[in-house]
Amino acid sequence: MLSAGRGRRLLSLTENVPKCLLSISGKTVIEWQIDALLAAGIDEVTVVTGFKSTLVEYLLQQRYANCVRVNTVFNPFFDVADNLASCWLARSEMDREFLLLNGDTVFDQAVLKRVLNSDPAPITLSVSYKSTYDADDMKVQLDEKGWVKHINKNLRPDQIDCESIGLVFFREHGPQLFRNAIEEALRQPAKLQSWYLAVIDALADKQLVSKCAVPGHLWCEIDFPMDLARAEALLSKIDQNQITENPVIGVAPEFGT
Repeated sequence: MLSAGRGRRLLSLTENVPKCLLSISGKTVIEWQIDALLAAGIDEVTVVTGFKSTLVEYLLQQRYANCVRVNTVFNPFFDVADNLASCWLARSEMDREFLLLNGDTVFDQAVLKRVLNSDPAPITLSVSYKSTYDADDMKVQLDEKGWVKHINKNLRPDQIDCESIGLVFFREHGPQLFRNAIEEALRQPAKLQSWYLAVIDALADKQLVSKCAVPGHLWCEIDFPMDLARAEALLSKIDQNQITENPVIGVAPEFGT
């Protein structure tokens, strides 16, 4: 899980705590994520921390010490680099099948189930469809066979087919490809300001990236204060379903395998 950032667009809420520790419906964002991973059978999680790292580490130790293996990797460059650097620091974990998860995306367990049971491919990008896309959406263009062709915030309206939700599944030779691409990219100092999805965009040109569509009402990205209300509505519904149907423990951010 990539949880190194502060979440500047959520100031003043993130003045003294990272975005992943914001509370929604009685649990922090990172707890919602880890609980969802645990419910899906994932029992090892690596969280890349940065801003106020000790607060995140303390929560994870208190909450998950006895029920799952949660590792942390500290990113000292969180304030001067983007999340490609977080991936580079956690690259040693990419030696087998794994999920890569943005630290600000919350979702229903059904989303994970769809992704984990999707058709085999080296890299599977979780996507969602909607009628219009705004400037902040990570837009996705598909080719004629339905494979991911490009992923970029700056795609033209006529190129956009869907958006990435911030959850990627690496299988087969996908982990090795991604790790190699990260190491190659960061030989260029300018790439410190890049998203990891820029690397996936380059790999998509070789028809290595498939898509897994998830219903738009089952996930939420938390970037702005208004997103917190949307996330609370979603997570309150999820929590009630879990209580009545399938009680579970919890989940965490960044890498889970």
